[in-house]
Amino acid sequence: MPSTATWSDDERRRFLHDGVVIRRGLIHGDVLTPARDLVSGWLTEAYDPARLTAYTERSFAPELEEHPDLLALYQRSGLAELAEDLLRPARTAPVTRAQIQIRLPHGTEQPVKSMHVDGVSCPHLEPSDLRTFTFIVGVVLDGSATADAGALHYVPGGHHRMARYFATDWVLGQPAQTPDDIDAQDGTAFTAERGDVVVMHHLVPHRVGINTTNIPRVMAYFRVHHAQHPDLALPALSDPWLEFPALATLAHPGTA
Repeated sequence: MPSTATWSDDERRRFLHDGVVIRRGLIHGDVLTPARDLVSGWLTEAYDPARLTAYTERSFAPELEEHPDLLALYQRSGLAELAEDLLRPARTAPVTRAQIQIRLPHGTEQPVKSMHVDGVSCPHLEPSDLRTFTFIVGVVLDGSATADAGALHYVPGGHHRMARYFATDWVLGQPAQTPDDIDAQDGTAFTAERGDVVVMHHLVPHRVGINTTNIPRVMAYFRVHHAQHPDLALPALSDPWLEFPALATLAHPGTA
């Protein structure tokens, strides 16, 4: 059983192959409960239905993104150490805000997110804006552990296809986010319970569908950046291991 703050060799190989690693039950009550209660309270008292599209495109509870109870999910749970271990010997930039994504229960006309990679040709950004990161960490705060409950759907191994796409068929500023063969995929559902964690390479294409249950699906996300990401962002789109020195050695043995 790997340490909660380090990656096993098997997990590293899985991240290389799939671009995704899941840790079940990693976040516990003393950190999880305050964050869950904070978002639940916001949903009851401060949620504005008129802003649903903006929330869905960016973040729910935007006024809470720097709240200590949300940041504790990353900073006091072992996730920060996991993030550092994944990039070592490179360094991570400080994570100073959370993103909350909620898929509201059945009956809410919430926009559906099609296959995409974050921060590239987003509809709410200028075409030339690049708001990427190195990888993302997602924590389940609430919701049903079923595929039809507004779960994240991702394409295992899709980061390899996306790197080829960005290298050969894409230029900064074009509106298309993903190639047709990725768009056509349904993806694998992240069926998870409260406290489960998903770590996903930035280039893994993903989508989010409709929540057909009666329980909101609530996720807290943390975008992790290599310390030099601003300089590496564009070339990292076509080189998935540029920001992962140790994994680059595993992916291309004999080239170090």
